[in-house]
Amino acid sequence: MAKTTHHVVPVSTYLLVFTALLLLTFVTVWVAQRDFGAFNTPVALGIAVVKATLVILFFMHVKYSPRLTWLVVAAAFVWLALMLGVTLADYYAPHMEPGHTPSLNRE
Repeated sequence: MAKTTHHVVPVSTYLLVFTALLLLTFVTVWVAQRDFGAFNTPVALGIAVVKATLVILFFMHVKYSPRLTWLVVAAAFVWLALMLGVTLADYYAPHMEPGHTPSLNRE
């Protein structure tokens, strides 16, 4: 029979993570009111990834899970990155034709 280990996470850890999530939510709102030009999306996605990582590690208890769970979560992120990459490549290059050089002016 496999021996399982249960971790008791202190309430203080949950409160620290919750505080970090609240702080990052305020940062998200602040960033949304600023213009970073071409960096608007990367900054917003960066904050979202940090928040999602905190939720996955602590509230979903992946931090204390076996390595197989880590592998499944990592595979899910790789799959998400692949799907986003293919989608964005399709979005940013809709009219690509052989021998055609894309122009920044869309007139």
